[in-house]
Amino acid sequence: MVEPRKPRRKASADTPRVDAQPVFVLHQHAWRETSRLLDVFSRDHGRLSIVARGAQRPGSQARAVLLGFQPLLLSWFGGGEVRTLHAAEWQGGIPQLAGQSLLCGFYLNELMLRLLPREVPQPRLFAAYFDAIRALAMLPRDAGSMLEPILRRFELVLLAELGYAPDWRHTARGQPIEPELAYRFVPGSGLEPAPDGVAGSVLLALAGEPTETMLTQSKGLMRQLIGSLVGMPPLHTRQLLIDLQRL
Repeated sequence: MVEPRKPRRKASADTPRVDAQPVFVLHQHAWRETSRLLDVFSRDHGRLSIVARGAQRPGSQARAVLLGFQPLLLSWFGGGEVRTLHAAEWQGGIPQLAGQSLLCGFYLNELMLRLLPREVPQPRLFAAYFDAIRALAMLPRDAGSMLEPILRRFELVLLAELGYAPDWRHTARGQPIEPELAYRFVPGSGLEPAPDGVAGSVLLALAGEPTETMLTQSKGLMRQLIGSLVGMPPLHTRQLLIDLQRL
């Protein structure tokens, strides 16, 4: 049985001020007449909501800084469910995503918006997201198969950090994974032998430092794992990527 890891202690909700915290904006939308509501992923405070007052105004400096897929330093204050932005600084160093990489970036963001708890520090996942965005930004617009290892590597860290990763070395019944056999993932249970499943050698590689080839071969399994966690409705960006690949 694969059980989720117990969340770590939440960041203190009564902290009056946080300065220069590394963050990425996962989603944002207009809020009231002149402000924007941000859903951000921060290194030390996890995922949280921040209102950027006045960011809708044409002359707002924050409006040009609060970009998706870009490393930012944000300062905020307040202890409620929605903090208030005090300052925003663009860090730079990563080109804007484009083409297939941009769609993959939206996929990563949607995945975290659906699965991440609020205000639970996830520094290792933050580093993995940073690495994934940076790697995606280096790819050509028509990246094709080069996208797969980047996505799979991030998904592995996400599953591990949330406590949903199966035991890659053992079946649900505790039997060692055999490299020459094939296995499937059964939601709520774990890995079980299946003739049409993923090779045991791939699973064992996922337990350590998998090569790009092994990561690519795990695509079907990872899709099943992620799908079992996300539930309904399915991820919009994943379906869009599938449709584009068919075209």
